[in-house]
Amino acid sequence: MNLVVQKFGGTSVKDAQRVFNVAKIVTDTYQKGNNVVVVVSAQGDTTDDLIAKAGEINPNPSKREMDVLLSTGEQISMSLLAMAIERMGFPVKSLTGWQAGFLTDSTHGSSRIRRINKERIDNELSKRNIVIVAGFQGINRYDDITTLGRGGSDTSAVALAAALHADLCQIYTDVDGVYTADPRLVPGAHKMDEITYDEMLELASLGAGVLHNRSVEMAKKYGVNLEVLSSLTQNPGTKIKEVVKVEKMLIRGVARDNDVARISIVGVPDQPGIAFKIFSRLAAKKVNVDIILQSIGRDDTKDISFTVPRSSKQLAMELMEEINERCGGKGVICDDNISKVSIVGAGMQSNPGVASKMFEALAEANVNIQMISTSEIKISVLVKLSDADKAVNAIHDAFEL
Repeated sequence: MNLVVQKFGGTSVKDAQRVFNVAKIVTDTYQKGNNVVVVVSAQGDTTDDLIAKAGEINPNPSKREMDVLLSTGEQISMSLLAMAIERMGFPVKSLTGWQAGFLTDSTHGSSRIRRINKERIDNELSKRNIVIVAGFQGINRYDDITTLGRGGSDTSAVALAAALHADLCQIYTDVDGVYTADPRLVPGAHKMDEITYDEMLELASLGAGVLHNRSVEMAKKYGVNLEVLSSLTQNPGTKIKEVVKVEKMLIRGVARDNDVARISIVGVPDQPGIAFKIFSRLAAKKVNVDIILQSIGRDDTKDISFTVPRSSKQLAMELMEEINERCGGKGVICDDNISKVSIVGAGMQSNPGVASKMFEALAEANVNIQMISTSEIKISVLVKLSDADKAVNAIHDAFEL
């Protein structure tokens, strides 16, 4: 008997019709002789609605109370899905994050899973119950409800699959797999049958919204057999694994991320320790930094630029203003009218000329590059926000994806 973990996103359970559709998928899997554990997200726009309701009461609520509020969205989904499965005549039990044994740290709003006490879930599975778990949430050592942040339900599902040694973890979304580019932007984008963990991790980190990067990182670490597919069609999905059957393609996909702001601290002293002061201060405040560029020192000064999520730009600006004042810099500049466009592919490690081809495509499309970042399997560039879609299409065509 196999154990299958299935995760369903907000659009998959957004109304009664979709809930019954999910119930049919779950019970079909159960009837094939599998044990089934389901992880659900909040319905549709529930999380946004709850955030708006909080704003009506308190424009600056504590993160602890926001976690208490936001965790209710997934609890609504789990109970409604359990009711649908009950109506279909199948044994089912719904569990909140804490009932399912998710123990986390105490960072409200973006907590990390410490461990999963799987005794309750094992007990329910031994009774041949379908188990439905509220994603995105857990409990800390003080018995406070915590949430896992953006993409938390994906992370919940993969963590459960790892803890339970599941045979398969299926992530159901509103798209039927991982595409070479966002099909809404690039008409010629096509679905990939399989992709490596590393390639998927880069794509997820660079703005491909189909999976959250934390869940991919965890799947790779624990060897979780992962598949992305649609809850709305019967089409096969995309399998994410350590090694793919086909020879490594040069480029696997193109991603775009508009949730980017560039911070530049200008004219700081060109001396040891400046970079440490900047990035240790950001790290202490848990500001994620991506692309970093330092200019060549001249006149005993240098400029340092880096990118952060837009939600962190105000905090990053305040921190940099403090450092600029202490160091005697010439000022701090913020630009959020930008987008990060990236290509990913394990094949570029052994193929020279990939960057040149990418830059040529952007030049022919009259797209100016502001910053560049590279790794063994990806190249990212910053471009003007208005040029982002044009850049993605130009690159996709250039590599004949």
